[in-house]
Order: sequence, then structure tokens, then C-alpha cells
Amino acid sequence: MYYFFVPFVAWIVAGGIKYLINRYHFGENANMYIGNGGFPSNHTTVVTTTAWYIGLKEGFNSAEFGLGVALVMIVIFDATGLRRYVGEHARTINKLSSDSKAYLRERIGHTKSEVVGGLVLGILLGSLMYQFL
Repeated sequence: MYYFFVPFVAWIVAGGIKYLINRYHFGENANMYIGNGGFPSNHTTVVTTTAWYIGLKEGFNSAEFGLGVALVMIVIFDATGLRRYVGEHARTINKLSSDSKAYLRERIGHTKSEVVGGLVLGILLGSLMYQFL
């Protein structure tokens, strides 16, 4: 049951931290920044927490941990590559568009520091949950 609980807790914690950071930076407009993009990367935190927890529970030489590392790599490549480029394209389209109803979300991908924040948070959360579960 823990393997279902761990990613959910990671998602809640990362999302909460991201909201607090956005609240500090954007005040009442923080709700507009809920979702993809920002610090820390929720996706990276969730998969890193889960993979790290599996490594601690099952062993860092286990097939499950290896699969977790592969998933972490895919999420990181996607966040810093494809999703980041989609956000850049959205920014350009928004500048070119005269239709304000067709606004595209620009914060989709992540910078490297946002992903590193997700990695560090994921390792910390995985370690904490291993100690207490």
C-alpha cells in the first residue's frame, strides 16, 4: 500500500511548496500559476520520491529501482526539452495572436534548476517516508 501512498504525498508536498513560492512572488495571482512549470517540478518530485523509496526498500540494485530511474530520466528529458519548447512556442503564438480568448499557457516546461529542486525534494521525501513508514 505504501507504493501508492508515497507518490501521492510527494505530489501534495511539491504542489504545496510550489503554491507557497508562487504566493510569495505573485500574491493574489498565485492561482493563475497552478499547474505545470515552476519550482519545484512536481513530476520530477513524484517520480524521484517513488524511485528513491523503492531503492531504499527493495535495494538500489533491484529491477524496480532501475525502472524507476528510467522513468525519472524520461520525465526530466520531457520537462526540460519538449514541454519547455512547447511553452516557448505558446509565448510566441500569444504575442502574434490578436484574439485574447485564444491565450495559450506558457509555463509548461521546467528550467534545470526547477528540475534539480524536484530531484532534491524527491530524495528528501523518499528518505523521510522510508524512515517513518
